[in-house]
Amino acid sequence: MRVELRGIEKRFQDFTALSGIGLDIEAGHLCALLGPSGSGKTTLLRIIAGLEHADAGSLRIGGLDMSAVDVRDRQVGFMFQNYALFRHMSVLDNIGFGLKVRPRQTRPEAEAIRARAKELLALVQLEKFGDRYPDQLSGGQRQRVALARALAIEPRILLLDEPFGALDARVRKDLRRWLRELHQTLKLTTVFVTHDQEEALELADQVVVMDHGKVEQIGSPTEVYERPATPFVYEFLGQAVRLPCRIGPDRVDVEGAVLPRPAGYSGPDGAGELFIRPHDLLPQEARSDAFPIAIRSVAVIGPLVRVEAVTEHGAIPIDLEWHRRQLATRLPAAGETLQVGTSHFGLFPARQAA
Repeated sequence: MRVELRGIEKRFQDFTALSGIGLDIEAGHLCALLGPSGSGKTTLLRIIAGLEHADAGSLRIGGLDMSAVDVRDRQVGFMFQNYALFRHMSVLDNIGFGLKVRPRQTRPEAEAIRARAKELLALVQLEKFGDRYPDQLSGGQRQRVALARALAIEPRILLLDEPFGALDARVRKDLRRWLRELHQTLKLTTVFVTHDQEEALELADQVVVMDHGKVEQIGSPTEVYERPATPFVYEFLGQAVRLPCRIGPDRVDVEGAVLPRPAGYSGPDGAGELFIRPHDLLPQEARSDAFPIAIRSVAVIGPLVRVEAVTEHGAIPIDLEWHRRQLATRLPAAGETLQVGTSHFGLFPARQAA
């Protein structure tokens, strides 16, 4: 089921939660709304669900205008961040709750509801837990029950608010893999909110990076990570080294090195900022496109080498991470100077001081 948002605006008194949001989510895709706290992710999710109403703009689901459609009639499955399971109900009754509270004319028979709940228990691999209560389950199991309850109403789209936020790292990783496999089975249009970059890049077909109520970039996980559209996206998605530079018609001067100006750069000449992923800034021989860094400390963690350094010209701190195979003959040592360079970087005009 395709979801289309155009010019979505939402304010809470003097606070602008969403500003001019435009977004298309293709049918059957898994879309991540990614950003820091306060970026508007959950507000946008709640507008799609019908739990909040936009002050301006339009929302269409499956080609139908949702502006006058009540939340109960949108056929949207919503899984809350805290799961919101009923502690006094068994797992089976929790899953079937959405069907039991339907209006009489659309409510299935009790036996059909029970059969549907059992079917979903098997889908989420909890067949033996139907008679238990939420307090008798682990966090990961409760998450699966909440997801099964959201699926029970046979939604047209599935909305998940920070689905793994309350779980520890090991359980989160296992459940991410499980959710991706489940999505590939169901092919249900799914939108999930997260502030975890790794989670979004691993799970999603489409990533929507948000900040301060606006969309910074929309693209595939590969696109938003390898070709960030803004400085915010560069720094939010993984580690980034940011260096002041001078942009000329055909060159970029940074820390005494001269790099070729990227063909895709369309900004003005003058003061700029150069962004490099730590793994793209590699040791090399002294030459015009390399610059020196002074190494402060080196830590070896299994196959990884983590280096804290500063640039020799601007004394800008740099944290680097290399695989040992990237280092030709020996590990660098604290106190020495190393030449580094890169062929892959982002370039933006310098930001104006606020």
